Amino acid sequence: MPLRWLTPLLIIAVVASCLAIIRSTHATRAYYADLQRIEGTHWYLQEDYSRLMLERSTLASPHRIAKMARDELVMRTPDLAAYRTLVEGVY
Repeated sequence: MPLRWLTPLLIIAVVASCLAIIRSTHATRAYYADLQRIEGTHWYLQEDYSRLMLERSTLASPHRIAKMARDELVMRTPDLAAYRTLVEGVY
């Protein structure tokens, strides 16, 4: 009697095992596709960040700021002769 139930149980176990393998393979492929998408986004954002850092360093260069101050804001270096110093409480 026990051998009579053994064959159908083994068949059910093999089919369940096959279905589990199929499910795990599908999940693995789906996760790998997600990983590829996320890595693509990562590289795009890294590239964008690098460009922004380069632009920031270009915009913040001392030479550019001094040129902009002279040309656009019409700023100049203060004349040292125009300075007044406080001498013993009197200007």
